[in-house]
Amino acid sequence: MNNALKLTIALAIPLVIGFSGSFFTTSEIANWYQTIQKPSWNPPNWIFGPVWTTLYSLMGISLFLVWKSSAPQKRIAIILFALQLLLNFFWSFIFFKQHQIGFAFAEILALWLIILLTIFAFAGINKLAAWLLVPYISWVSFAAILNFTIWQLNK
Repeated sequence: MNNALKLTIALAIPLVIGFSGSFFTTSEIANWYQTIQKPSWNPPNWIFGPVWTTLYSLMGISLFLVWKSSAPQKRIAIILFALQLLLNFFWSFIFFKQHQIGFAFAEILALWLIILLTIFAFAGINKLAAWLLVPYISWVSFAAILNFTIWQLNK
């Protein structure tokens, strides 16, 4: 498989998963999410789409850099990447569709840990691939704090 096709697939995977997760989110933003208490520093709703699109694009480039390598440990790194992407998808379902704010917080902590492990695994293969995931773990760190705060405000 040539690199152009690998790049296209690597970009498509997180973007498609992210877009799929937005199906749980979109309908709840105007309904349930408007009714719960949020901190004053909660970002405006319009910011999440552009931020996540950017992050998913960076994730795709990062995945491509690892996928095209010949490193023997790339299989483990890609499995970790897939696991964090799966956890990312399910957070939207748990938080927005199921309204399980506390469970979503526990899940986002697991997501954060797997992202960190993915960064370490990617760093052993391609440093740039690891660095491209730093904005993602930074945003998830912020999202975890926001998730926790919303949970506390809505007990």
